[in-house]
Amino acid sequence: MEINYQEMLFEFFGGLGIFLFGIKYMGDGLQNTAGDRLKDILDRFTTNPFMGVLAGLLVTVLIQSSSGTTALTVGLVSAGFMTLRQAIGVIMGANIGTTVTAFIIGIDVGAYALPIIALGALLIFFFKNAKITSLGQVVFGFGALFFGLELMSGGMKPLRSLEAFHDLTVHMSDSPILGVLVGTIFTVIVQSSSATIGILQELFSQNALNLDAALPVLFGDNIGTTITAVIASIGASIAARRAAFVHVLFNLIGTIIFLIILVPFTKLIAYLQDVIHLNPEMTIAFAHGIFNVSNTIIQFPFIFALAWIVTKLIPGDDQFIDTKPHHLNPMFIEHSPSIALGQAKEELKRMCEFSINGMNEAFNYFNDGEKKNRENALQYETGINNLDKKITQYLLDISSKSLSTTERDDFSNIADSIRDIERIGDHMENIVELVDYKLNKKVKLSDEAITELKEMYDLTTSTLQMAYDAFFKDDLELARKVLENEDVIDKLERKLRKRHILRLNERSCTGDAGIVYVDIISNLERIGDHASNIVEGILQTKQ
Repeated sequence: MEINYQEMLFEFFGGLGIFLFGIKYMGDGLQNTAGDRLKDILDRFTTNPFMGVLAGLLVTVLIQSSSGTTALTVGLVSAGFMTLRQAIGVIMGANIGTTVTAFIIGIDVGAYALPIIALGALLIFFFKNAKITSLGQVVFGFGALFFGLELMSGGMKPLRSLEAFHDLTVHMSDSPILGVLVGTIFTVIVQSSSATIGILQELFSQNALNLDAALPVLFGDNIGTTITAVIASIGASIAARRAAFVHVLFNLIGTIIFLIILVPFTKLIAYLQDVIHLNPEMTIAFAHGIFNVSNTIIQFPFIFALAWIVTKLIPGDDQFIDTKPHHLNPMFIEHSPSIALGQAKEELKRMCEFSINGMNEAFNYFNDGEKKNRENALQYETGINNLDKKITQYLLDISSKSLSTTERDDFSNIADSIRDIERIGDHMENIVELVDYKLNKKVKLSDEAITELKEMYDLTTSTLQMAYDAFFKDDLELARKVLENEDVIDKLERKLRKRHILRLNERSCTGDAGIVYVDIISNLERIGDHASNIVEGILQTKQ
């Protein structure tokens, strides 16, 4: 029989595209249904490695992507929300969670793929309710997944009659390492272990691969999926790179262990297939599940050892910025609201430190263009936003309790200051984005403009520090000095704008340079306004 290669390739790659879209769309629908709680799940439920495994499993089931969970984890480690040991547990859980897709594929509903897609489209286009639309996404993605599989299956059928493919499967049966390499390379190319395992399930169901050849490919799929985390960690902190490398190491160790016990493992899967009467797709799903669960059980007691190994392999002192709250104990709210207010104030101090440190990092980025300074500034801004939410929620809980007049004033000043510091963080982020623009556009500022910016930056940061000192020490003299400085900052901004216009007229400054210069001084002026807002509260209270 003559093979139509064009039809075969079109069906396979078209089916692969629809399959990947189905997984992504189903994951997006599940994520929308769950709400924007994924980071909260990982942040809140990773207090110990075992809880980390459960959190990783749950999030992976929700977004239908172990690579996505691991990339999210790398981001949280980089932002200081999670330690390396907590991340290892999440990564192990993500590997178990990704097996759910293989089990879904094992339920043979391919014949009903088109009606399922139709139902999903009905829910998406004919209902206005957001939850029903999200459910429609899940249903549509589910149907697209199976429709893509059906197309891929049609494209792969002629493979059995290809001599080259037959020779490859024989070699993979004889040499398991070749199967591991094939699985790894294909998953790296496709960027989805769910897709490559789905393809493996189809090949196995068509008897194009036997179990001896299929299982090493399965192990390789698990190694290949780690590439997403590695890509996510490029340019990130040392801790984030270590978390990504743990993912690689975890799957490599698991593959080595299972290659050593490949013969008994193959016999076990064949035995389960016969005894439970598994269809071919479900046989691969069970093999995938047993591999990842066993791998986690074997390596879970050695989490500390894995952390130690990656720390040695990726050396360096990581600039870990702990952005979690340290002082917000809910016990104080019930027993002593006044102490709870003091705890909120202590956490506010950390917010202030983040803003000063972030400002320094942003200006260092302006001076040197170092990516490390950029990452640190954005990390501090993330910390400010996180503490803003946590302290605000803590204050809401305190507000329901009985407070004295003085405590009410403190409460009000803390709440107002939180808003101002959060806005300072936003202006700090704006400055980082302006430096990005400067570097990307290769904008050159004159020496005079750089000197003027440094003058305004020094005045603004010293005024900001003064405002914080006045707030926490109840220093009225210092508070008045902040208001005087804020007036100086306003006048300086107006003076610098006039100098900038003169430089434009003299053609000694470009338009792009002008955008960067004017916007930076504008953001610094706004930071000065927020510094004066912080002290005005205590001045009014004392008066």
